[in-house]
Amino acid sequence: MTREMKDSGIKWVHDIPKSWNVTRGKYLFVNKKEVVGAKVDEFERLALTLNGVIKRSKDDSDGLQPDKFDTYQILRKNELVFKLIDLQNISTSRVGLSPYVGIVSPAYIILKANKKVHPQFAEKYYLMMWMNQIFNILGDAGVRSSLNAKELLELPLPLPPLIGQRKIAEYLDKKCSEIDSISQDVQKQVEVLEEYKRSAIIEAVTHGLNPSAPMKDSGIRYIGKIPAHWNTDKLKYHLKRNEPRNPGNKQVLSLYREYGVIPKDSRDDNHNVTSEDTSKYKYVTPGDFVINKMKAWQGSVGISGYEGIISPAYFVYKFSDSIFVKKYFHYLLRSCYKDEFRRLSGGIREGQWDLSPEGLENTVLLIPPQEEQKEIANYLDKKCSEIDSVIADKKAQLETIEKYKKSLIYEYVTGKKEVINE
Repeated sequence: MTREMKDSGIKWVHDIPKSWNVTRGKYLFVNKKEVVGAKVDEFERLALTLNGVIKRSKDDSDGLQPDKFDTYQILRKNELVFKLIDLQNISTSRVGLSPYVGIVSPAYIILKANKKVHPQFAEKYYLMMWMNQIFNILGDAGVRSSLNAKELLELPLPLPPLIGQRKIAEYLDKKCSEIDSISQDVQKQVEVLEEYKRSAIIEAVTHGLNPSAPMKDSGIRYIGKIPAHWNTDKLKYHLKRNEPRNPGNKQVLSLYREYGVIPKDSRDDNHNVTSEDTSKYKYVTPGDFVINKMKAWQGSVGISGYEGIISPAYFVYKFSDSIFVKKYFHYLLRSCYKDEFRRLSGGIREGQWDLSPEGLENTVLLIPPQEEQKEIANYLDKKCSEIDSVIADKKAQLETIEKYKKSLIYEYVTGKKEVINE
């Protein structure tokens, strides 16, 4: 039997069942901020991630890291935690329900539910808002768009009776667990394919395509053996830094770990801010080698296929001779040298690794004969295209699964669908 519906008055919810109420968060939650202070050693550190609230080591240096944790706040089990800063970044986590007791960043907002609302139901409702980018839309127009606790508590929630909230939460927990299990299986397949692609590239650029070729020690500890007829030499003998400034009216380029050098506006997931004054940006032409000195150890290097300008923090090199086939060089530098660039970067400075020009230019490269470089590049173009096609199919499956999960949560927390007793 179809339930009678009414307008909720909430523009991102629309109609709800007539028996449901609409209540603002301030009547359902208490915003608390219990600073841990001297008790800091009694609590584990927690973090809000895309996978919910997780335990995180106090020694974990990933991302911003405080010197001390005494200003952190205590988060308790079944309390909601929100990260509602920098809302322009649509890809980060925003809400979670804690299964633990611990401490979290003082920038987070913590809400404790009263007896009128089931915390697990509220979590699903706020997850729906995050999935539909409602928080991002509601945030102010500042440089770091945000919502504060008072603004969060003013937001309305559609509420069925408590028993209905519990049924919806339990049903969605069960269904989302099943969906997440399927998603994890597909994600593992993607990771296996990406690892296979990396292995195929490394094998080809270090050993060539002839498995029976005689081998010799390369003299490079992180490379090992190479075909006996290949040569090696330092980068500085074949490339020179050449970094003219922005000549004006050129497109802005970005350097991706996954894609190399591409136009910044060719992807909608690029959140790097371009300076208003680009006069100091470096001019790049097709065939130039570009390297992000702070992220070289992550594979942020590549041959540009475009003309444009790029961050003044990057290095730009031009080839001083024709000994390298540039596509082979592109595959070589992006696959085999990450660990060496990490070593050469010499540690973290202000949260970033920093590769020196001297370290880069003294890096020893593999130099197969030119015809062999072409064969390797052509082989890898074809091989990587085949693997990328399968990966794209798997990622499309993940998007479909995520859309289904998003739709499922929306339909049940807004009453469009009803949990039927089995």
